[in-house]
Amino acid sequence: MRIAKVEIDPEVLEKLEVKHHVDADEVHEVLEGKPRIEFAQTGYIPGEDVYLALGQTQAGRYLSIFFIFKTDGTALVISGRDMAKKERPRYGHK
Repeated sequence: MRIAKVEIDPEVLEKLEVKHHVDADEVHEVLEGKPRIEFAQTGYIPGEDVYLALGQTQAGRYLSIFFIFKTDGTALVISGRDMAKKERPRYGHK
């Protein structure tokens, strides 16, 4: 999977910042870095499924980012949070 562009709607960004204390730069760092990407669920539009990206920011924060992978290569972010302890081994860190 090759992400061509990262897109975050203003409503989603507000939720990320207020509820999860994740900012847009951190989301970009994870998705544009070397995340582990896993299929999460089938999307409502054929060919546009939901994926989970497990990654680390430049500051060392471990995040889980959920996004819809659009047919044009855009990652439309729908949620993000600190990585759960049980997810870290899947990312490759304890």
